Amino acid sequence: MKEAMLYEKLEGDAVRCNLCQHRCRIEEGKLGICAVRRNQGGVLYSLVYGKAIATHTDPIEKKPLFHFQPGSSSYSIATVGCNFHCSFCQNSDIAHMPRNLGRIIGKDLSPEEVVRSAQTGDCRSIAYTYTEPTVFFEYAFDIARLARKAGLKNVFVSNGYMTPEAIETIAPFLDGINVDLKAFDDGIYRKYMGGELEKMLESTRALFKAGIWMEITTLIIPTVNDTSEQISGIASFIAELSPDIPWHVNRYHPSYKFTSAPPTPLAALKTAEEIGREKGIRHIYIGNVWGEAGENTMCWNCGEILIRRSGFRVMENRIEDGKCPDCGAAISGVDL
Repeated sequence: MKEAMLYEKLEGDAVRCNLCQHRCRIEEGKLGICAVRRNQGGVLYSLVYGKAIATHTDPIEKKPLFHFQPGSSSYSIATVGCNFHCSFCQNSDIAHMPRNLGRIIGKDLSPEEVVRSAQTGDCRSIAYTYTEPTVFFEYAFDIARLARKAGLKNVFVSNGYMTPEAIETIAPFLDGINVDLKAFDDGIYRKYMGGELEKMLESTRALFKAGIWMEITTLIIPTVNDTSEQISGIASFIAELSPDIPWHVNRYHPSYKFTSAPPTPLAALKTAEEIGREKGIRHIYIGNVWGEAGENTMCWNCGEILIRRSGFRVMENRIEDGKCPDCGAAISGVDL
């Protein structure tokens, strides 16, 4: 265990965790919503510090981040736990393990070992992913500081429910983030995720304002968030934040406790893409659909293919000095 960051002590040995927007009040001997932070004697502890449940070398495109060091490898790491309880979770076996099974497991792996593993694997970044990095914030923070000194970049794959305090703390060491914007209706956020839409949007705005490279993913789930109103709301929010934020529109495959919905029809993904373009988003990608051209990066100005992909592999990258070689339009991103 390690004493938590960003918490405050309250009366009667209670504490308030200020890492995510739940801001859990945790009584002595109890756990927060994430089930990986415990109040012990009036001190809040992280139960997952140094306990890696998953480590893997992934293409950065798998995060998905398509405008961040394309074609590079990222050392991916996670612990168990999550601050949401999505019934359609794609990584439920590890994200909800503490809550469902009452267990916390993981391989002992120090921040120093994580950075060395990333260097050995010829990775250019470390990705805090698979589960919500906010719940293993202390571990991620210590790794990120060491990674920065070692010349590696840091990226989060997050549900975007961090507090302003957490964002301010991690921002100096965080280079990129993919935010999962799951819906554009507060009722859906409360019912399926256990969060509040406006708080999530507030955090997303703060992350963008902090200068962290951002891409946004929406898993289009039939009967949940596939209406034109939902899609238009999400697209409008992204475009207003910045038309240069890439939007990943992903196909849903039945999983966890939400198996009644069918896989997302390709037509629904294409419709979302059309709506996004109408709203002014310059780069839209269709994910979890193999063989479609929706993986390629196109010039927003002249329409030529700039980065050709097959799955998560970059087959060709024609971008020169951050610009389209055909028309000279600037293409936003990191180390393109």
